[in-house]
Amino acid sequence: MLSTVLIIDKRAELPYKYKKCIDGSDFRAVIAQNMKDGFEKIQYMEPDMIIISDSIDEPLPYFCRKIRDLTFDTRPIIIALSKSADISDRIEALESGADDFLSEPVNTEEFKSRIKAHLRRDIESDLDTKTLLPSLKYSKKAMKRALVEDNKAVLEISIENLKEYASVYTELAADKLVQTFIAIAKSALDAEDFIGHINETTFIIVTNKYSAEKLAEFLTFAFDTVVPKFYSEKDVNRGYMLIDGDKHAGMRVNFVSILIGGVVDGFENLKNINLLLERLYEVKNLAKVTSGSNYAIERAKLSGKNAVLSDIPNKKVYIKESDASLAYLIRMALELQGYDVTESITDIPSVIIADSGDTLDGLNFCREIKQNLNYSGIKLIVTSTVQDKESILAAGADLYLPKPYEISDLIHWVEYFMKR
Repeated sequence: MLSTVLIIDKRAELPYKYKKCIDGSDFRAVIAQNMKDGFEKIQYMEPDMIIISDSIDEPLPYFCRKIRDLTFDTRPIIIALSKSADISDRIEALESGADDFLSEPVNTEEFKSRIKAHLRRDIESDLDTKTLLPSLKYSKKAMKRALVEDNKAVLEISIENLKEYASVYTELAADKLVQTFIAIAKSALDAEDFIGHINETTFIIVTNKYSAEKLAEFLTFAFDTVVPKFYSEKDVNRGYMLIDGDKHAGMRVNFVSILIGGVVDGFENLKNINLLLERLYEVKNLAKVTSGSNYAIERAKLSGKNAVLSDIPNKKVYIKESDASLAYLIRMALELQGYDVTESITDIPSVIIADSGDTLDGLNFCREIKQNLNYSGIKLIVTSTVQDKESILAAGADLYLPKPYEISDLIHWVEYFMKR
């Protein structure tokens, strides 16, 4: 990860000497030779450290306070540089907001070590304890810089079905799976690339625009190659995970996968990182597939804007139940909850509730639904008096709910799938 240091110093030579000390594989320095330029760079770069010299026209403590006020939400490290060695000047600068005070001339090696120590402590205090990656604070900084830098691309990666995996294989196993993904990602990143958290299961990578697509292709391939090792042989042979839910329900869930959305062009149209995150989310949704990992990269002529259906395309439910009284009860309960119970399967519902029959002959209906591309994405709840969870899920059911069941439990599962 590359940390950015802003040097505010109006002198002709010394700031470039300091820049040379700082620049390296982990840090880079940017110079501003007046306060107007300095404040502009603070606004769009959000530097991790600001080194400010008393060569500026106003008193050094005044600008330390002003920088603190301007950056209260990002809290950069402030290093004050002064020709003065007076203890009162040191105290005033430190009390005005500086984190450290260096008297000039400074020893080059000491200067370099102090800068690295401050930045290292700041980064380490912000790392996620499980993944040792920077948190949202640093991820936002990295994205903000990408908006104004040339040849940058941003990838958003989400790990799908991780919560369900943890419920079957434990949180510890899920943590190891995430750490494996991070190890794969780090092996493919360059020294200047950035990887950090958006949330627990979503990550950001800032990389070179020319290598973004190859990186996304590698990550999806490598992850799908490794992930089967995290499942039992029975699940691998079955092709999905089996989850025992509330009230002894059984639900099939696809294996853990990653979805990647990337933006490599058009940053000039994005005013802030919130718009960038919205764009990344839209593009990432274009990569959704039935199972497995996938990616989508937005280029100049491709936009996910308004191209993705909402997470709940409709609130329609279709009921296939031979018991007329039970079917009526289900219908009334669903309509009271605001759902639209459709009379025809061709009306493309979001959820289907189907009884498999006393002999499981209704499973042919399940297979037909899952094989019909017109019904892709529909969630299928199968109820049955026959206690054969494996056969029901193998036929394509997303959830097996044994009879008899409480209507409230059925409504709970309809609501669950609608949200997904």
